[in-house]
Amino acid sequence: MTHDLPARSRLVHDALRRAGIAGDIVVLPDAASTAPLAAAALGVEVGAIANSLVFWSDGEPLLVMTSGAHRVDTAALAQRLARTKIARATPEQVRDATGQAIGGVAPTGHPAPIATIVDEDLARHPELWAAGGTPHTVFPLTFDELVRVTGGTVAKVD
Repeated sequence: MTHDLPARSRLVHDALRRAGIAGDIVVLPDAASTAPLAAAALGVEVGAIANSLVFWSDGEPLLVMTSGAHRVDTAALAQRLARTKIARATPEQVRDATGQAIGGVAPTGHPAPIATIVDEDLARHPELWAAGGTPHTVFPLTFDELVRVTGGTVAKVD
């Protein structure tokens, strides 16, 4: 079944299986490149969408897995993490860091590990949905699985 997935999604699938995560990647008929679009397509609350946002901080990428119901206050997060500055990564930086395009960035399946922050508010949802490497692919997982697969640090993201 994975042979029907886009190449980027197959990489995500393989990374999920290596981490012991059983959720299958679902191919959506329409792109779900934003949390509201993904939530509508899946029939879930927007807060249950684990948004993968890539930032640039202190000379390296920083992946922030945040609730689809949140915006990231980069100044507050930088202060909380004792970082000099956190700024939105360019599309080129996102693709270089993740191998994936904005709107489809998965929490895993990247060319190399990325420092990751996981929004503590995602723990409120028994099931989360994250992008599967393209704007047309998503997969379910739990909060604990998200933390495990990213190796992320749980923090308040607002």
